[in-house]
Amino acid sequence: MSELATQTFTITRDDLVRYAAASGDHNPIHQDEAVATSVGLPGVIAHGMYTMALAARAVDSWFPGAEVVSLGCKFTQPVVVPAEHGVDLEVAGVVSTVQDGLTTVALTVTSGGQKVLGMPRAVVRA
Repeated sequence: MSELATQTFTITRDDLVRYAAASGDHNPIHQDEAVATSVGLPGVIAHGMYTMALAARAVDSWFPGAEVVSLGCKFTQPVVVPAEHGVDLEVAGVVSTVQDGLTTVALTVTSGGQKVLGMPRAVVRA
């Protein structure tokens, strides 16, 4: 197994506005503090698919030009995005297997030291 360099991405509220426009997901829990807290969240949270997309961006940086055969995870904890300065998302990876031209990468995705994606994994073909 080989460890890959950790990638850090800063998520800001402006990123969430742009992601909502691009994805069509305008759920107010991703932009409005009052709405987010009224439904029991600790604050505005990043879109789960945006968090997963940043994990995919890390995979792309480790394996530029490779075909991503699969990418999967479970959404286990919200990524809370403060209004000031945003929050860092860290994506670490370990190559777990290389077989038949496919590389499997076990990912660890954290924010504030807490894992936010469960069992994230990518499979690439170089």
